[in-house]
Amino acid sequence: MTRRAVLSLSLTLYRSHPKLRLETDGRPVAIHGPNGAGKTNVLEAISMLSPGRGLRRAAAEEIARRPEALGWKVAARLETPGDLHEVETSVDLSKGAARSVRIDGKTAPQTRLGALAPVVWLTPAMDRLWIEGAGERRRFLDRLALAFEPDHAEAALAYEKAMRERNRLFKDDIRDPAWFAALEGRMAEAGAAMALTRARTLARIARAQDGAATAFPAAELSLDGPLEQGFAAAFAPGAPGAPDLDPAPDPAEAAETLRRALRDGRPRDAAAGRALTGPHRTDLLAIYAEKGVEARIASTGEQKALLVSLVLSAARAMAAEAAAPPVILLDEVAAHLDENRRAALFDEVCALGAQAWMTGAEARLFEALGPRADALALGAAADRG
Repeated sequence: MTRRAVLSLSLTLYRSHPKLRLETDGRPVAIHGPNGAGKTNVLEAISMLSPGRGLRRAAAEEIARRPEALGWKVAARLETPGDLHEVETSVDLSKGAARSVRIDGKTAPQTRLGALAPVVWLTPAMDRLWIEGAGERRRFLDRLALAFEPDHAEAALAYEKAMRERNRLFKDDIRDPAWFAALEGRMAEAGAAMALTRARTLARIARAQDGAATAFPAAELSLDGPLEQGFAAAFAPGAPGAPDLDPAPDPAEAAETLRRALRDGRPRDAAAGRALTGPHRTDLLAIYAEKGVEARIASTGEQKALLVSLVLSAARAMAAEAAAPPVILLDEVAAHLDENRRAALFDEVCALGAQAWMTGAEARLFEALGPRADALALGAAADRG
């Protein structure tokens, strides 16, 4: 087995689905049906098989089917390179909003999901990615980074936790330098690890774009965070060690740089009540390479094509590096793609050997897939046993 695929999916009291069970054979899955049929809910449930809050970033209590549910559950049989796994994630709201994970019958941390089943996605809400705030672009990049390096989730969690505690010191008017130094040390170590993974992810995508036979435009990507820029220089073509990603640069120097910046920035951060320096402020920048224009001023169709291109490039890089591409979720994939581009997307997904779960209002949108995909119709009732 050299692929990643969801072979069975069971939802219990999950949004519009009181009970739903789907079986697949590992091919791409094309889901069609009217608005309100629960198509996006299926994709969101699959996204819960990875760390985090899923493709909608919803709170656990928002997901449970109302009014009867006091929780929800997603269960799946996953095919991974060389193995099969039973995965279950659920929330019991009577015991709080914490999400539990079980892998092959054993309790596991959410971060373990990242190594088991990398998942990447595109949703209609992301169509405005290049023209909205930097936060959404960071999340997009971090999702791709997580698909390559599951430890990225732990570094991000450690950084966010230490940053929240440092911000609380400012709020509570605590000025103990020892407390600040300890938290800034944790932020610096985790932040340097985050920056390194982000830079390495962009290098992977750039190399996957280079010479690829694709109908989608290449993007020249960069990061405006100083730590990421330093690491990116180490991975640039012609740099010592390039084109290999290993051995990686030592993050210790970057961590020390961030630690000093946090220490020196305490007065300014105290006035603002939050950290104004660090990887939580990094932005992902893109240029439509063929035209030499920034993604933010490209046409709507070009912006969508760039997003598709980045996801496909990341999947190609993972297929080359980790034996199989990630599971890909493409919600309302036909939006802003003409018939030729849509057919090209299907061809590239199939050539990758990726299991992509795609949604659309009408079956005709997926005609170019033919027998290469498993077609699934969801009706308005959205109740399947």
